[in-house]
Amino acid sequence: MVQERHDAPLAPLTTFRLGGPARRLITATTDAEVIAAVREADETGTPLLIIGGGSNLVISDKGFDGTALRIATTGFTLDGTALELAAGENWSDAVARTVEAGLAGIECLAGIPGSAGATPIQNVGAYGQDVAQTITEVVAYDRRTGETVTLTNAECAFSYRHSRFKADPARYVVLRVRFELEDADGLSAPIRYPETARALGVEAGDRVPADQARETVLKLRAGKGMVLDAEDHDTWSAGSFFCNPILTEAEHAAFLARVADRLGADVTPPAYPAGEGLMKTSAAWLIDKAGFTKGYGAGPARISTKHTLALTNRGSATTEDLLALAREVRAGVHEAFGVTLVNEPVTVGVAL
Repeated sequence: MVQERHDAPLAPLTTFRLGGPARRLITATTDAEVIAAVREADETGTPLLIIGGGSNLVISDKGFDGTALRIATTGFTLDGTALELAAGENWSDAVARTVEAGLAGIECLAGIPGSAGATPIQNVGAYGQDVAQTITEVVAYDRRTGETVTLTNAECAFSYRHSRFKADPARYVVLRVRFELEDADGLSAPIRYPETARALGVEAGDRVPADQARETVLKLRAGKGMVLDAEDHDTWSAGSFFCNPILTEAEHAAFLARVADRLGADVTPPAYPAGEGLMKTSAAWLIDKAGFTKGYGAGPARISTKHTLALTNRGSATTEDLLALAREVRAGVHEAFGVTLVNEPVTVGVAL
């Protein structure tokens, strides 16, 4: 049976623990229930908010004047190296189960909070892996046509922290995600991320036992407050609040000039190729060098004491407290380096 509540608090359904109530909250446990709730909202013209694990949401203090649909579907199916996850499956638990099965491909995405259905929307990634590398298909309800569709990897139009679903957020509701993993005799995929390789004591491109890669990533994430812990306010966040900026050649040259003026000609900021004529730099580096260090802030919303890229609720913050801090950081980075940071979390009823 579909669960339905009215004037229901949404803050407990988010990792920020922020936001006001929804006029109506529906919890759906099957694909059919999800589709029925979406169709009802669309047919009646009711605003609809989709909630999975709540790890990427910033909801207004006023709440949501419409129907919030919490997707709580379950389903983990492993057939050889083919994995299918229901949208409501806990992502971190699913990663652990694939590693236990001796499969590689998503082990470095361990500890990321949220649900499986959210992963293709954001093209979730960390430590040298992103889901676009292993997703084969996404099953979704198309609100425009009223049909259930299956989109191939190419049709998902994945790019850095982006996808077809994020580009057109009102059209698709993800129901199931399918992956093709690798049987490497219990070994991980090649380790790509320098920090992970250093922590493992291997060279980039080497493989290690998949469970060792997963445990190492969990330790790295925990050290940055990126593994959920109800007792640790450094984890009352959405993880990385800002995307790593991707700059054109001209923008990157202007950025380097600003860095030299501010920090000295001998300072070289992080830089990673991001496609033809594009360079990615580190949002965390920008924030820190602009003067917003770990623990920055005097109010109930502050930068994490473990990682400058996480904005946190210290226990009594409001959404407006969080946004004020985010705006201060964004403005400070732009003033210092001429780069405008873009938020990763989805905002509901508010804007940065």
